[in-house]
Amino acid sequence: MSVAKKIKLDTMVKQICTHSGSFHADESLAVYMLRLLSEYKDAKVCRSRNPEDWAASDIVVDVGAQYDGVKFFDHHQREFTGTFSEKYETKLSSAGLVFKHFGRRIIQEVLEGGASEGDLDILYEKVYKNFVEALDANDNGISQYDTKGTNLKPRFNERAVSIPGIIGGFNPRWNEPATDDVYDARFQKASGFIGQIFVDLVKGYGLGWLPAKALVRTAIEGRNAVDASGKIVVFDQFCPWKEHLYEIERELGIEGQIEFVLFTDSSGSWRVSTVPVSSGSFEFRRGLPEALRGLRDDVLSEKSGVPGCIFIHTAGFIGGAKTKDSALQLAKMSLK
Repeated sequence: MSVAKKIKLDTMVKQICTHSGSFHADESLAVYMLRLLSEYKDAKVCRSRNPEDWAASDIVVDVGAQYDGVKFFDHHQREFTGTFSEKYETKLSSAGLVFKHFGRRIIQEVLEGGASEGDLDILYEKVYKNFVEALDANDNGISQYDTKGTNLKPRFNERAVSIPGIIGGFNPRWNEPATDDVYDARFQKASGFIGQIFVDLVKGYGLGWLPAKALVRTAIEGRNAVDASGKIVVFDQFCPWKEHLYEIERELGIEGQIEFVLFTDSSGSWRVSTVPVSSGSFEFRRGLPEALRGLRDDVLSEKSGVPGCIFIHTAGFIGGAKTKDSALQLAKMSLK
């Protein structure tokens, strides 16, 4: 290959630059997300604090003290106060900046073009709120709770194990050799680790959680055929239903009315679940009968008068039966 052709090919390879040395979760994810885009999938990753390397790069994240939404995506400059939208108070890190500008395209790449515009809007918000925002907060030193006041409402959602802590563990130990090459190799591992978590999360929401909404809506709209009270919903197959149930209740103007949900489990038996007062709460709208809680099998069937019972949890939030009809009887009994 001629020198001229080699130079031309080299200039076609894009370069992503982030800072050298110790790394964090935000830029580890930011770099991975960028490489999910078609124009950056083969990009070289440069880790440097040298302005000449920034100038030679196509995009610069978490370094450079600049943010223009085109090439520079840093958040460390004193005047920067950007958030994901007016709905949020959490200051963005490099992960949030990249996701804010490229998130819809990144999601579409992960889902291989299978998301509609409406779905993208939902997933864009969902992924930021349930994953990226906590990384932004962690990198900017924002606590989940206001420790100086009396407000116990969390500022952001942090359901997962502390991913920033895990990413920090990829850095060399204090007493290990820590050359630039060692840091760079560890960064690539960390970026791949958090990036795969991100991809799996997006696929889970886009290919599992979101399609479940149609099943939940169908079940809710058919609830009066199950029981005239309209308080019992039956799913012929299990799907993630809690968040969708609350949203669809609001859309239909029936908030707080559904009290029990029936679905099959992996063994083919049936479950009757209470509906929590809110997603993630252990407090339910209505519990299974107190007199039957903690009972199992034949003892439960005999005392309830319902054949084929398996159990009712001692806390009264879920029970099981061998057939759909038996599970339905337990739910109806609980309404009285």
